[in-house]
Amino acid sequence: MKLLITGGAGFIGSNFIHHILEKYPTYEIINIDKLTYCGNLENLKKVEDHERYKFIKCDICDKEKIDEIFQEEKPDFVINFAAETHVDRSILDPDAFVKTNFLGTHILLEAVKKHGIERFLHISTDETYGSIDNGKFKEEDALLPNSPYSASKASADLLARSYFKTFSLPVVITRSSNNYGPYQFPEKVIPLFISNILQGKKVPLYGTGKNIRDWIYVQDNCEGLDAVLHDGEDGEIYNIGGGNEKTNLELTQIILNELDKDDSHIEYVDDRLGHDLRYALDIEKVSKIGWEPKHTFEDAIKKTINWYLENEDWWKKLQTKELEEYYEKQYGA
Repeated sequence: MKLLITGGAGFIGSNFIHHILEKYPTYEIINIDKLTYCGNLENLKKVEDHERYKFIKCDICDKEKIDEIFQEEKPDFVINFAAETHVDRSILDPDAFVKTNFLGTHILLEAVKKHGIERFLHISTDETYGSIDNGKFKEEDALLPNSPYSASKASADLLARSYFKTFSLPVVITRSSNNYGPYQFPEKVIPLFISNILQGKKVPLYGTGKNIRDWIYVQDNCEGLDAVLHDGEDGEIYNIGGGNEKTNLELTQIILNELDKDDSHIEYVDDRLGHDLRYALDIEKVSKIGWEPKHTFEDAIKKTINWYLENEDWWKKLQTKELEEYYEKQYGA
């Protein structure tokens, strides 16, 4: 079995590659990644010389290159992680999100159609549903995205679904809740807050900190994606949630407590534009194919914090001038 993984140098993609190579001794992986600021081959240092792993630098929006790779590599499955994902960046500059998340997905779908791929797994997000005050989102609920990021992902979801309906393409879509764990780029809240505290900086908390997110440990998500890839049904959508709802303030206080810090390290900043209040996913559908999260939040957040403590060299390399300028623009000097 040969898997072509797009965006495999990113956070979830790289964790998924580690998962697949460890679990399936006969699977081959072709990893294509544009290597934008958050695509980091250091995430895959342990497998870079693996006999069943190959990396190709490529933008999924490069139609000719994508077609060439599909022709030469002849993958069985395609898993699309490639995406611009940070909501704040999508507010400041939506162009890249529309191009990569929507047009890039279209180019991949055309390649899947042309080359007869057995399955196209499209990785999406709970943010496509918008915000929910009570209850949990089900897969058939309407999409009401509230940021350029989530709108670009919702558009890609709908396009992927249309290729199943119109062309009978073997498309499956997953929508995951907020991931955390090793190799997450330190613009996202958990690694940002951990790295800030370790450097004696305050943590920027949006608004009142009452916004609620459902958190899933990245290894649990990888196992969920694995289950859907092998046992999901074509044309279906599967929510993959962790069942760990926390307000952003609760999350912040947990991280502070684990690092022996108090609330004086919190800096409240202006709320994000269009900030969704709450996400929550119903996972009954994916549980029917045998998946449930294994990690408790309490254990996994400790593992995550310890990973960043033990891998300071990894995240300090990422604190480039570009990233510092972005933080200054977003949060103030």
